[in-house]
Amino acid sequence: MTRRDFITLLGGAAVWPCIAQAQPRRIGVLMAPAMGGKWLGVRKEAVPNLSRVAVLYGSDSAPCIAILRATEAAAPLFGVTVRGVDVHDGGEIEDAVANFADQPDAGLIVVPIPSTVANRASIITLAARHRLPAIYPFRYFATEGGLMSYGADQIDQWRGAAAYVDRILRGEKPGELLVQAPTKYELVVNLRTAKALGLNIPPAFPLRADEVIE
Repeated sequence: MTRRDFITLLGGAAVWPCIAQAQPRRIGVLMAPAMGGKWLGVRKEAVPNLSRVAVLYGSDSAPCIAILRATEAAAPLFGVTVRGVDVHDGGEIEDAVANFADQPDAGLIVVPIPSTVANRASIITLAARHRLPAIYPFRYFATEGGLMSYGADQIDQWRGAAAYVDRILRGEKPGELLVQAPTKYELVVNLRTAKALGLNIPPAFPLRADEVIE
């Protein structure tokens, strides 16, 4: 493996935890599925009348299936019904969002897979058109018009990945390095989008956000 191949692979693993298993050369990535329950809890806190949630995920990724299962397990705690929606392209996403929009008090959880990231502009537009509150995994979804995002700080993850690359290229054995977990998470709330959706976000909710877009 060349130096460039190694750096590219490690960086890809940090950004795409749900699809790391598809790479021909693999770096182990442990994916904490409880994030599904956390996303559900944050959504319920922001929109208390939420009663139905569609989880946009990919069935070809075992970590993403685990996230869906964790979301389903947490659902009774919040009095919410969870429905997994398997999507692979823009057409499936559009149909899924349109069909789910007919249900009252509904919302979306968007899991990070290639199709949701590649079609994020469409998802954000569809959520706005159908007035569906949605939570996304990365900050850039919220800065591009999504209602809110909650997840590991991507810049912090890149720094951690770069540090490991440096240590390995200096001769340390990958198998002897400790497993690293994200230590910095960020909640981003887009109040402009909340207003456009006609949502009454509880006043205390934006106060605990790391970033508020007004």
